[in-house]
Amino acid sequence: MSTSYPVRLAGEELWLLPEKAIYWPAQQALLIADVHFGKAAAYRSLGQPVPHGTTASNIAVLEGLLAALPCRQLIFLGDFLHGPGSHATGTLSALAEWRARHPDLPMTLIRGNHDKRAGDPPASLNIRVVPEPLLLGPFALQHEPAAHPQRHVLAGHVHPVYRLNGRGRQSLRLACFRLGEDISLLPAFGAFTGGYQVDRDASCRIFVIGDNEIWPVS
Repeated sequence: MSTSYPVRLAGEELWLLPEKAIYWPAQQALLIADVHFGKAAAYRSLGQPVPHGTTASNIAVLEGLLAALPCRQLIFLGDFLHGPGSHATGTLSALAEWRARHPDLPMTLIRGNHDKRAGDPPASLNIRVVPEPLLLGPFALQHEPAAHPQRHVLAGHVHPVYRLNGRGRQSLRLACFRLGEDISLLPAFGAFTGGYQVDRDASCRIFVIGDNEIWPVS
């Protein structure tokens, strides 16, 4: 696992991880948004030429995090599966083998928009599926970044990226965490996902991911 970047949010310490996840030490919880397992398989089922191996890549990153961090729970902030085509045999077999290596780890999925279309994960994966929000400590854990009346929202869905501009026309679009006053966004965890450019203002903090490190944008 790469070096984490600790931040304070809603009175809690959270670790921003270059693997595009958040670790919450007080809860020993790993938070992940927008894995989109089986997205490549779903595209191939429609005849689109897309790369193989994205599910294996996502699982390998997850395995590294679970090996490095003391986790009592794994929480997916929506979009576990990408679509109906994600129920391909190869994708589900890989997920079943992965789950079998962590039989006692509680896992929860907060149902996202793609989950509603794809359907819930197979019951054999033993993943608790709940609607948003999931209230835990000072946070409302959600997929959609909609404000909650009492809690700070941690959400996915947006796949935030931030553009760093250099000299001339040089620029980089990097996945990022966007920590706001009431709503904070996690980057998409999945290896085969797009990104939506977000801006920085006085009400938020941006942390980009590059070279397996977290970099605050000043």
